[in-house]
Amino acid sequence: MNTPESQKILGRTLLEWFSSLPVFALLLLTLIIGTGEMVHGQLLKLGESMFGDSQAQVQYFMLRAEPVKPDCNANINVDAELAKQSAAPAAKAGGDDIDDLFGDQKATDPAVLRKSIEQALAICKSKHDIYNKVVQHQTQQVKAYRTLETSFFGLFQVGTDNRPLILLLMVAIAAITTTLGFHHIGIRPGHYTKDYLLQSISQVVSSGLLLLSCVRYYQILQGSGVPIEHPLIHYIWMTLFATLLLINLKRAIMPVKSPYGDGDWSGALLSIPLYAQMATVAGVYFLVKGHHAGLAIYINQLMELPSIFMNLGLFIWAGMLLKQSRIVDLFMNVLRPWKLSPQLLTYFILIGASFATAYTGASGIFVIAAGGIIYHEVRGSGGSRQFALAATAMSGSLGVVLRPCLLVVFIAALNKQVTSSGLYHWGFYVFLLTSTLFFLASQMLRTQRANIESLMVAVPAMIRQLVPLLPYVVLVVAIVAIYELALETKLNEITAPTIMPVLLILILVYDKVTNKGKAELTPDYASHRQDGVETSIRYATNETIGHIGALLSLMTLSLAMGGVIERSEVMGYFPKVFENHWTAMTFLVVTKVILGMIMDPFGAVVLVSGTLAPIAYANNIDPLHFWMMTLVAFELGYLLPPVALNQLLTRQVIGEEEVTEADKEVKHLGFYRRYERWILPLAVITVGLVVVSYGPLLIHDYPQLVFVKSWFPPATQ
Repeated sequence: MNTPESQKILGRTLLEWFSSLPVFALLLLTLIIGTGEMVHGQLLKLGESMFGDSQAQVQYFMLRAEPVKPDCNANINVDAELAKQSAAPAAKAGGDDIDDLFGDQKATDPAVLRKSIEQALAICKSKHDIYNKVVQHQTQQVKAYRTLETSFFGLFQVGTDNRPLILLLMVAIAAITTTLGFHHIGIRPGHYTKDYLLQSISQVVSSGLLLLSCVRYYQILQGSGVPIEHPLIHYIWMTLFATLLLINLKRAIMPVKSPYGDGDWSGALLSIPLYAQMATVAGVYFLVKGHHAGLAIYINQLMELPSIFMNLGLFIWAGMLLKQSRIVDLFMNVLRPWKLSPQLLTYFILIGASFATAYTGASGIFVIAAGGIIYHEVRGSGGSRQFALAATAMSGSLGVVLRPCLLVVFIAALNKQVTSSGLYHWGFYVFLLTSTLFFLASQMLRTQRANIESLMVAVPAMIRQLVPLLPYVVLVVAIVAIYELALETKLNEITAPTIMPVLLILILVYDKVTNKGKAELTPDYASHRQDGVETSIRYATNETIGHIGALLSLMTLSLAMGGVIERSEVMGYFPKVFENHWTAMTFLVVTKVILGMIMDPFGAVVLVSGTLAPIAYANNIDPLHFWMMTLVAFELGYLLPPVALNQLLTRQVIGEEEVTEADKEVKHLGFYRRYERWILPLAVITVGLVVVSYGPLLIHDYPQLVFVKSWFPPATQ
């Protein structure tokens, strides 16, 4: 991040002490929360195996706390108690009028009463018997073990109960750090003095609107007469936006000077953070409508599903840890002996990147983590800068439909009509479609012969390059096996956010320990990699903070933009039921692409779930079909202006100078070559979207095509 230099204390800057360390602790706490349930389950099983006594019918859960002696009398005389209870009704002076509802009440049958007393006595004796057995089993070993188990459960439970607070603290610290480093996402990164000035002014306006809305929301809640739930959440929101307001107000009054000059205002407009633009548009809309608390209400939707966004933070961390390791380099070393053409090499890279994208949460995260390596590998194989930029932008696009991508889990959580297993099932076929389309497109557009190395030369060289990769593969298999065998937890869409950071931390430790001092193993384009374990994790955490602040700020304000679209009732201008499902599908496709152009995926999913999904269902469009189309449409939107998020992130990781050089390199060539980095990804995803959107409708409407269904096995639920 572009954070200012400051004096170091114990080898750390003040920003690292007040930003990196707290966020690192929150990320670890999030890991503990995610791991807590699986670990605690095993602790309970271990406690049962160690201290449970099946013969005495004592189980470990009975020993988890000090036993309480039953207050019933196990030595009562049945005859005496029977006489006492039989005499009790006669001693009553009268009865309750409610007794009349049941008609005349006869005296209790002595036989029934005796049986009742005997049953109560038996239950009481059983309680005392269990109590005595539990007391006998309360050994020092039990007390020591249960202290460990219940302490862990307490920590896990506190974290679970306070997920929204943990998420908000993480977002607040990251947002402030990102603002200090001018790291927020804009169409063009800040470079000149006017860029930084306009960024600061725009954030003064957005922060002021957000602060005003949060204050008004809190005042409304206070005036409602109902106790405010989690008031600390509101205090943190207000403190966050007040801090951002002060930071940017100071910078607007005392502008940051750039060594590159003043720049121009037209370029500065492109550097305004996207979150600030969204906050300003939404804030002004709600002010005009008199709904002053609207902005605060919609950004608080972030707290409704805290686990999803906390997991996103873990995935970002995993991506940055991946960036510090040599795994991607080692994978590329296996491919190099084949001397593949840039197009064929890119195809294999995208295949591998798609699975990595699925395991790092979302498309943008993988572009940030591995985009630089992919770009330089494609360039090294002879690919043009434009083609390498296209490959980098697409590296995060194909895997969002694969297991265990977090976006699919989010869709399934908000929509009961679909399941994550069904979406992943059909997502795999969508992935095959789009990856094959890219391969065909790249081969048709190839300008040089594809000279693949002979098997006799390539295979031995590839095997030699596999040797350094094997320890990493063994380590991955071992860690996954430990989770599955020791914790009975498989790596899937639910557990991936917890397992992946642990996996990558251990891989990073192995990588740094075994390659210590071997600077030649780190290529020039990976100069960001640190030497030691601690410095690598610290560097990865610092990068994580910047990306959490940038991405979650964008996602949070996308929720507010979704609120503007929802409250403006713009969707009401369109029919709920169309004349046929072809027209309905066309409307939905266009709408989804537009949403993908201006919103982040998570915010767009919230909006679509409440507005457009019901239209699809009303027009007899299968929910699975609808959401698969939505995912592909979003990916197309992320490649299209005005935002083009994946293209923006590509510029960010490759560098503005390299992108400028790519444009200069082809300015004398034809239209396609000049805009290849835009046209190639758009063409592939557009064709894929057309097939995904209208292919199932063709099969539905034309019986002669029904045989196509037999090509695809049904999804397992």
